[in-house]
Amino acid sequence: MLSNISHAYCRNGRILYSLTACVTLLTCLSCALPAVDKSRLQKSVSTQKMPAPYPDSQRISGLNLDWSTHQRHAQGSDNFQMTWAEDNNLYGAWGDGGGFGGTNNKGRVSLGVARIEGDLENYQGYNVWGGFEAENPATFPGKSWGMIGAGTHLYMWTVPGKPVGEHHINPYRYIELATSQDQGKTWHKSDWQFTSQENLTIPTFLNFGRDNAGVPSRMQGYIYSYFIHPEQRDIQQAGPDGRGLIVHKPGRLYLARIADTGLPGKKSDFEFFSGLGADGTPRWGTLREKQPVFEDANGVGWCLSASYHPATDRVLLATEHDISHQGQLGVFESPNPWGPWSTVEYYSREAPFGAVRPGSRLAWNNNLFYLSFITKWFDGNHFTISFTGGGKGKDNDSFNIVSGRFITPE
Repeated sequence: MLSNISHAYCRNGRILYSLTACVTLLTCLSCALPAVDKSRLQKSVSTQKMPAPYPDSQRISGLNLDWSTHQRHAQGSDNFQMTWAEDNNLYGAWGDGGGFGGTNNKGRVSLGVARIEGDLENYQGYNVWGGFEAENPATFPGKSWGMIGAGTHLYMWTVPGKPVGEHHINPYRYIELATSQDQGKTWHKSDWQFTSQENLTIPTFLNFGRDNAGVPSRMQGYIYSYFIHPEQRDIQQAGPDGRGLIVHKPGRLYLARIADTGLPGKKSDFEFFSGLGADGTPRWGTLREKQPVFEDANGVGWCLSASYHPATDRVLLATEHDISHQGQLGVFESPNPWGPWSTVEYYSREAPFGAVRPGSRLAWNNNLFYLSFITKWFDGNHFTISFTGGGKGKDNDSFNIVSGRFITPE
């Protein structure tokens, strides 16, 4: 095994160490590296094998994860992008399971909504809409990776299970906005859609603080959403021409905004980023005028997350690259929702997210496809992320959280 190790690459100006099969040299090197640098070493190997699309961040140079804090609930249910609502609770959607207290089969719904009460050290999850022993029944199927609380309302981007009039599952086909005026108890869809024919699929909201508060002045007045550019307009997940849940290549993301008092609004109320002006300020235009706000030649995943971190004053974006369901996640930061972007972490086939988990004894498979920062549980440079994978009712097919610290300049 040792003879197969030839190099360990260090980024951000660190020395490039050459490792031979010499056991003594390898042992000395591992002893010399502090715990934080082990994750940096994984990151370094990743970016040497597959270069990240943006330069290393000078504001957040990495994630230091404390795997002893790893918790797992709602086994069999995945996704769980959480928003911090005005009632001080977290709300988020899951897919294909029973939610909290359920299993992959017990209480299973295609789309459910959970409420998480309490703080990080003492929280409890409840199924507010669909799932095992739900407070209210789910009334339509689908999936969601985007929810936001604004005022007394919750809003959720949804995609279909089986689109109307089709025989196969295809969440790529169209996007609908659902609104709840009673803290997730009931949901009603708007009468308009975005579609894959418009080169838009599976979006997410950019989440800020409680009740969408804490928006910096340069971004104020709007709610922002990121949309994925599908690999092809008529893409299908299942059926004779099904592609599955894939990383779309080349990877492109679009950014739309609507007035923060404008939801649910009309389709025409959304403005799309259409490039930068000569002075560097963003231009906003119609759907047809949209321009990518983020690009990765290695691809972007079929889902993504976006959160604002107040201590570093940065927008955090996370999505997959290369191939799905293998922990190849990228975390990026920017001072604005529209960029410019820098790379925080870029996990690879050789060093996927969670490859090393000191302190966690929970079952694991390399099947992750989603990561999201929970804005309620930011504490200075300390964070808590939720993540999920495709474990078919086992391991990471669940609501997982782990806490950590942003690595920042001294």
